Amino acid sequence: MTGSARPVLEIAAGSLASALVAQGAGADRVELCDALETGGLTPSYGALACARDRLRIPLFVLIRPRAGDFLYSTQDADVMLRDIDVCVRLGCDGVVVGALDSEGALDESLCRQLVAAAGTLPATFHRAFDATRDPPAALEQVITLGFTRLLTSGGRATAMEGGEDIASHVRQAAGRLHVMPGAGIDATNIARLADLTGAHEFHASAKAPRASAMRFTPPALDGLSPDWSETDPARVRALRAALDGR
Repeated sequence: MTGSARPVLEIAAGSLASALVAQGAGADRVELCDALETGGLTPSYGALACARDRLRIPLFVLIRPRAGDFLYSTQDADVMLRDIDVCVRLGCDGVVVGALDSEGALDESLCRQLVAAAGTLPATFHRAFDATRDPPAALEQVITLGFTRLLTSGGRATAMEGGEDIASHVRQAAGRLHVMPGAGIDATNIARLADLTGAHEFHASAKAPRASAMRFTPPALDGLSPDWSETDPARVRALRAALDGR
C-alpha cells in the first residue's frame, strides 16, 4: 500500500467547529468524534450531517458507543452497526472502529460485522489495539479482517513513548495497511516520530482550552464547567509545518 509523497495529517475533531478549523489550517483528514476527554465517542447525527455538508477534505467518523473498555454487548454492537449505516448514507469517507474479547484479543466476529457494514468505506482500527494482549498477533488479525489503517500509540500513554513498538508494527505491516501513530503528538515531536517510526500518516487533536463568553456564571456545580477544548488553528499549522519540513 503506497501513500502520497506528502505525509498525511489527521486531526481528531470534537465538534463541527473543530473540524472546520482543522480543514482551514491544513489537515488532510478529519476524524469526527465527541467527548474527546473520554477518548472519543460517536458524534451526533447533526454534527455528522453538517460536517459532511461543509468539509472538502475526507471525513472519517469514530464509532464508539460508550466510554470505558472495548468489550461490547449485543446492545452496543447494534448501536455501532446503526451508526455505521448513518455514515454510509450520509456519504462519509471512512469509519474508525474496534472491539476486543474478554481475553484481550480482537472480537473477530463483531469486527467482521463492522467492516462489512461499512461496505466500500475504509475502516480504521482504533486504539483498542493498544489494549490487546498480543499486538503482533492482533495486527495480523486487523489486516486479515480488511482494515486499511491502524491507529496506535504503541501500547503506551503517548506515541513517542511507544515509538519503537510503532516502528515494529510498521515493519510487520510491510505496506499491507497504514500504521498511524497517535496520542501526545504535537509540533515539537511529530518530525522525530516520523523519522523513528517510518510511518506516513499521523493523528493529533491539536486542541487548546476555550473560555466561555458567558457574562453570567451560575453557582459552581459538580462536574459542570462552562469552558471546553477545541482544535486550535495555530497548533494544526505548526504540526503541518513540522511534518512537511522534515
